[in-house]
Formats: sequence, structure tokens, C-alpha cells
Amino acid sequence: MKFISTRGAGPVTGEEAVLKGIAEDGGLYVPSSFPQLTREEMENMLWMDYSERATCILCKYFDEIPEAEMKSYTDRAYSRFTDSEPAPVIDIDGESYIMELFHGPTLAFKDVALTLLPYLMTAARKRFAHGEKTLILVATSGDTGKAALEGFKNVEGTEIVVFYPSEGVSELQKLQMQTTDGNNTHVVGIKGNFDDAQTGVKRIFTDPECKAEFAKMGYALSSANSINWGRLAPQIVYYISAYLDLVGAEQIDMGEKVNFVVPTGNFGNILAAYYAYKMGLPIGKLIVASNSNDVLTEFFTDGKYDANRPFHKTMSPSMDILVSSNLERLIFEMCGRNPEFVRNQMGELSRFGMYKIDFDQIADEFSLFEGYSATEEDTASAIDNFFETHDYLLDPHTAVAVSAYYNYLTETGDPAKTVIVSTASPYKFAHDVYKSLTGSDEPDPFMAVKRLNGYTGVPVPDEIASLKYKDLLHTDIIEKEDMLTEIFNVLKENG
Repeated sequence: MKFISTRGAGPVTGEEAVLKGIAEDGGLYVPSSFPQLTREEMENMLWMDYSERATCILCKYFDEIPEAEMKSYTDRAYSRFTDSEPAPVIDIDGESYIMELFHGPTLAFKDVALTLLPYLMTAARKRFAHGEKTLILVATSGDTGKAALEGFKNVEGTEIVVFYPSEGVSELQKLQMQTTDGNNTHVVGIKGNFDDAQTGVKRIFTDPECKAEFAKMGYALSSANSINWGRLAPQIVYYISAYLDLVGAEQIDMGEKVNFVVPTGNFGNILAAYYAYKMGLPIGKLIVASNSNDVLTEFFTDGKYDANRPFHKTMSPSMDILVSSNLERLIFEMCGRNPEFVRNQMGELSRFGMYKIDFDQIADEFSLFEGYSATEEDTASAIDNFFETHDYLLDPHTAVAVSAYYNYLTETGDPAKTVIVSTASPYKFAHDVYKSLTGSDEPDPFMAVKRLNGYTGVPVPDEIASLKYKDLLHTDIIEKEDMLTEIFNVLKENG
């Protein structure tokens, strides 16, 4: 299996794509073609556990890694999850289901990929690195940062630097990052939003002079953001696994189409669902759920992507994004894999903050997607109503998805079975969840956790309960223009 850039460069192997993170021409790596899942393979996977399913699917993309080696990676990665299955599917009402992706070490869906990525990257370094260390740069809107830190903590031959918006994550997300130990972890807040952090990281990746300076210091760049193929590939697995679980539970027949509703910011999670579709998974609709930063809702309505709009800080901060990097990969598929078309659109975005897609120019597959957005009031109502109706506690991101689902259902009456993707534990956002349920504002994050537990009876995860007793290790906050200087300072200190 080879990988090519959305902007024309390539090809490289899967392991090389993981090591590089982003292509040298600034594009994102995609498979040269999508491997197909046969009905026989799907039926065989019915009786496998999650780790076995992951091995079967990932070996199609990383065919240079022997199956037994990949199985050892998936076993070790998913042994860190508290649930026996990393992505259990919960039946809500016989028509809708919630896939829980928050049973990993940092209580967010990013764990599914970021517990595995260090193994993929270590394997790639053995084959392709030439003695240099790997410098992993991460921009986070909340969950990716902590998941990446935990995944790469103390991994030999790596340094990881995470940038987060100092005022753009929840207090508990911030504490999760600031208390991370490890001899190779570095966490820095920036005065700006996630788009500022992501733009800074991508600029460093595509600057030849920066790469040359890092090389002189003995480092090669890579990323743990979803721009890295090694982040996306493991996410494909849980969509296929959820479908198989529904078949196994006799909720659907093999071959029956299902819908997925995905809370979406940087477009990586729902893109993985689309890639599962490209492999042959029977999907009817992919519902793109956005918060008040509804740039994607507009895009899937009229083809206009316009990031020139007010930036809203919401109770679903991991979706507070106006520049969705992974949309480039979807556009590449929709325009018939035309790198010139992609370069033109991304050039427009860089220069003017917007571009427009003519529906006549793109594939009919675009109709697979439906875009909906939820206001803060919609999100709070979804949390409250869903708990009252189903005795199930939603985090704000999942609440956005629930709101989108019911709006879609009202508009279409679509009878298809639907899986709502739950991306984080509600306790990571205890303040906003508690306020949504009770109307009471509890500013202290740990008191909010206590009160939310008392009100709902939902157990507090150990990862949250233990935060109160951990030392703050990373408290630096810098101007967004100083990211590169900060990285050089980190590397010099760690010589």
C-alpha cells in the first residue's frame, strides 16, 4: 500500500506517512486506493474482539507490518482501556445507539488512535529513521493534547511539544495536560485560539529552514494531530466495529445501511467514517454535527467554506475550530483526486480565508453528508432532555451530535438505524454539564465534579478524581508568534 499527497507529492509507504506526518508539499497523505472489505471478511470479524478487528483492518493499510506484530501493538494499546471493548455500542431506543469512545486513559476518543500511534511510529523509526530523534508537534483544542502526551510519554527517541489555547479549553482539560509527567513531555499555552495553534504547527512543518535547523539538532518532525495518517487509520476501525456489533446483536442485517452522527471540528473523526464507507461499509448518511462555529454546516449546505466569521468559545471546545484541516482530504476524493484542484482551493483558503465548491464539479458522494449545527442553548437542552428521557449523561460534544440527530430526524423522517458518536466523558466538562442539568453555576471544577456526581449518580472516572492531587508541571503561556522559539528552547534544554 502506497500513500500520496492531496497536493501531488508521493508515493510513500504507510510507515513513511506516519513518520512524516505531513507531505513535503504541504498536502496530507491519503491511500493510493482504498482496500475493500468483502462480505466474508465482515462475517469473519463478527466474532472477533476489538483488537483482532483492528489488526485485520490496519494490516490492509500497513501491509509492511507483519500481522503478528500489528496484533501485539493493538493488544498493548487497547489493554489500557477500562472497558473490555474500547468502543462499546449502547442501545438507546432500538433505533438510535451511542458508540462510547471515552474509555481510554484520558477519557476521550483520541485515545483510540493515540494509544496505538506510538507503536506505529516506533516501528516506522526502526525501518526509516537514521539515528535522529522524532520531534512530535501537536496543536490541540483540548483532548488531542492529553491523549498524545499519555501515548508518547517516556517513549524512547521522542520529544513531544503540545500547544493549546490558554483560554480555549475546559479547566479539567487544561489540568490534565498541565499535570502530565514524563521525561519527554512539554506543554505550552498560547494567547490565541486553536486555529492559531494549528496554523503555527503547519507553518513549521512546511518550512524547509525549520526542518533543516531541527535536523542539525538531530530531530525529524512528525505530528500526532489527525493530519497524520497514523491518527486517522485506527479511527476507521471503530466505525466498522460498531456496525459489526449491531449485526451481532441482531439490531441490523449484514448489508443494511446505517447512519452515523459525528460531532465535528477538524473533520478527522467523520473523515474516518467516510473512509470506512470507501472500504465498503454500508452507510446511508454521515451527519456532520457542529457547534456555533458552524463553518462546516454552511459548507455541506451550499459548498461555501468561509472561515471569515466570528470565533465562538463554547462549552464544546474541542469543536471550536474554523479551519478544518482534514476537509482537504475529502475534497481530494470529491474532485476525482485532482491535486491541482486541491492546491487551488487551499490556496484560496490561505489567501482569502474562504473557497467555494461548485456541486457540478464534484462527486455525487457529497450527498452522503448532511450538516447541522447546535447553539449553546441547543446543547444545554440536549444534555438536560437526554438525561431526563434516557437516564444517560452526555458531554457537550455528544450533546451537539444528539441535537443534530433530532433535527435531521425531524426534517427527513429517515428510519435508518443511527449511531451517535460519543467523544468524551461528561466529567471532563463537569461545569457546563452540571449547569445544563440544574441551571446552577459552579466555577470550581472539582466541586462541579462532586455536584454532578451527586446529582446524576454517574461514577467519577479515576483520571478526573486523581487530578486534584497532582502537581502542576507545565504552566508556560506564550504569544502565538513565539511557538518556534519555544520549540528551540525546549530542544536546547533537553540537549
